[in-house]
Amino acid sequence: MKEWKVDPSKFLGRPALPKYKDKQLGRNILIYTLQAISKKALKRGLICPSMLPIVVETKQQKVDQVRIVPRKGFYVVEVVYERKEEQAQVNPALIAAIDIGVNNLAALTSNKVGFVPHIVNGRPLKSTNQYYNKRKADLQQQLGTAGTTARLERLTNKRTRRINHYLHTASKRMIALLIHEGIGTLIIGKNPNWKQGSELRKKDNQHFVQIPHARFVDMLCYKARLVGIQVVQQEESYTSKASFLDLDPLPTYGKDDGKPAFSGKRLKRGLYQTKNGRKLNADVNGSYNILRKASPNAFGNGVEDVVVHPVRETVQTQSLELSRFGEL
Repeated sequence: MKEWKVDPSKFLGRPALPKYKDKQLGRNILIYTLQAISKKALKRGLICPSMLPIVVETKQQKVDQVRIVPRKGFYVVEVVYERKEEQAQVNPALIAAIDIGVNNLAALTSNKVGFVPHIVNGRPLKSTNQYYNKRKADLQQQLGTAGTTARLERLTNKRTRRINHYLHTASKRMIALLIHEGIGTLIIGKNPNWKQGSELRKKDNQHFVQIPHARFVDMLCYKARLVGIQVVQQEESYTSKASFLDLDPLPTYGKDDGKPAFSGKRLKRGLYQTKNGRKLNADVNGSYNILRKASPNAFGNGVEDVVVHPVRETVQTQSLELSRFGEL
């Protein structure tokens, strides 16, 4: 509190007391090292923690730790193991950039000649959160208090598992695409504390805040490192307003004086118009600007080489949709 009173800018908000565990029902994480796990059972693909009457199947033969994590109404068994990095056949000079959003969870572009931009659909995540919010509000109204119930906890856990599955599937496919294209550098656009300072409409703000973008970025980072792809996180201010094809300047918010002027403009959600009237997908335009902001010399052959013909391809699975297209 003394630090906060001297300089509140160091904090995201007023410091509050921690939430202490319940004296009777409070639980802590229980960690078992390899010495407390049956080695004979581990060779058979089973985890048998010492002094616990449980047996958990696993595909891992070399385990560092086993964690018993308490949750509301159940426990989660986490198996911790090491995985060696395997260098894929990628070229660090080929760069890809990702612009993260809501309706489009991610827009992937690259300076590789002939690379077609890819879009990861974010609407399934919005739909999952919308259903969760609606059901939670109904159940909370029936409860009449600010507490929780077993039904509410099941609803929350199901929503969390769906979102994690979607993010894992999307990140895995994006890294597989980079390996297939031989791209060795990945730039991810992200502003610090962007959700704490969001000033959108109530409904739009709820959609934006509830999507775990930071978790998605972490998944991309560790999966890229496992295959030897370099990851750079780039500040992305003004990348959605600047025109990529017109090579508009890309200042940094709060560091440059004056209000910057851009040659292009966004016509509507998802559509950007350049100075000469050319129309591009807005998220693809932003993704290219993120790449140009992090590596100004990435497009040594000129920006026209990255413009592609209109192509749209949708790959649908149970929980993921990937769209691939170029200029609208």
